[in-house]
Amino acid sequence: MITCEFEDHGRAKLRHVTVGVLVVKDNQILLGLRGTYHGRPILESGKWGPLGGYMERDENLAGTARREVMEESGWEIANLKLLRINDNPNRPAEDRQNVDMIFMAEAVRQVGTGDEEVAELKWFDLDNLPPREQIAFDHADNFELYKKYRQERFDLPVIG
Repeated sequence: MITCEFEDHGRAKLRHVTVGVLVVKDNQILLGLRGTYHGRPILESGKWGPLGGYMERDENLAGTARREVMEESGWEIANLKLLRINDNPNRPAEDRQNVDMIFMAEAVRQVGTGDEEVAELKWFDLDNLPPREQIAFDHADNFELYKKYRQERFDLPVIG
């Protein structure tokens, strides 16, 4: 873990900005079964989650979202909207504090294939998602929030 020399006298753990994208088409959401990175299992490997990952240097949030979806699935997306900022410092199964930007986007077309970080891609009906224990981290909460938003259309983004 990298520490930040500017905070807490060099003892603060560096936080990361991550994105998760709820890629939707019709009444379905595209989920990825978490796989490996350079041949090693990633956190929560073997569980379903939205496509996404870490924001890179010199990248903005929208660019990160589009790049991660393309890398992990080969899908182009449109109508990217910020659903939620998850800044919970105690997210389950995290080994670091990530500040997660959860987006929703429409699937446009698939122009490639995914990388090893996603062992399997699958479209799930919004009313028939995997059980909570098969969903990585706290992303089941994001799926529930998205379903609620589709019905109620409240102000976005949700913070927390």
